[in-house]
Amino acid sequence: MPVLEISDLITAVDPQSGHRLPVSRAEVIRLLDEAGDARAARIVAGLPTDRDGLLDPDAVDRLLVSVHAELQRLSEELRIGERLVHLLGPLFQAIRSTSGPGRYRLVDVGCGLGYAVRWLAATNALGPDVELVGVDLDAALVTEAGRLARAEGLDCHFVHGNAFDLPEAATVYISTGVLHHFRGPALSEFFRSQAASPAQAFCHFDIAATRLAPVGAWIFHLARMRHPLGRHDGVASARRAHSDETLLRAAAVPGITPLLYEPRGAANPFCTTLRPIIGVRPHLEDPFRRSLGRAARRLVGPDYLTGPTR
Repeated sequence: MPVLEISDLITAVDPQSGHRLPVSRAEVIRLLDEAGDARAARIVAGLPTDRDGLLDPDAVDRLLVSVHAELQRLSEELRIGERLVHLLGPLFQAIRSTSGPGRYRLVDVGCGLGYAVRWLAATNALGPDVELVGVDLDAALVTEAGRLARAEGLDCHFVHGNAFDLPEAATVYISTGVLHHFRGPALSEFFRSQAASPAQAFCHFDIAATRLAPVGAWIFHLARMRHPLGRHDGVASARRAHSDETLLRAAAVPGITPLLYEPRGAANPFCTTLRPIIGVRPHLEDPFRRSLGRAARRLVGPDYLTGPTR
């Protein structure tokens, strides 16, 4: 049976217009029951509706903002900012070495409350020539992200919409904890959208698919998340994590060289919670490896799929 996340089901947005669509609570409960997840169905049954049985969008927004605020603790404890810079620093160095001085643009896809973008802005870790933009289809989340950035006096901005339909394309796309939401052909389409853009590279962190991941997620979310939805979806996310092979195959789209950092077997499973899949234009691979230095030994490419132990 499929593993479903409640947060994916209780909101619906037209991907082209960004307009909010009504969601029937009964329909969400039906989907969860069919997936054999009675606990999730009970959680949704407790959410408020209008007279027609449609979920109250304001109540859903408040809940999701609250849950994402708690998730920021996870990003802080996993030191997501530092881990991003460990790869993005050399990546932008490689881009500068091949493109020369200019203005570059980083776009965080599915940014939520914008923790990654706000951290990068607060530290100026990538330099003043990198514009920082967060994009999400959830209007409530990006509105709160913008409010937080203004309160913190940060030089970054947030956009409600589709990250691949912006007037100005990204130089580099990033995301954290987004890839597992894409299933089947949608995962490859996600990478094809980036390859079809003028972007030079992408770097997407997502949950490492290990046997320990659901256990670790259960422990953390039980200890740190107050609402049952956050606890449920945290464990569901770990169960839905894509394997190394799935990510490399999906990212192997025309015009992109896919690279996986710290693949299974090269990292401590007790410490590796998130793992990045990186994609670069072919001319950037060698400069990127040189900029990474010794850490480049942790990169594997498509040949990883055909090695003798795979």
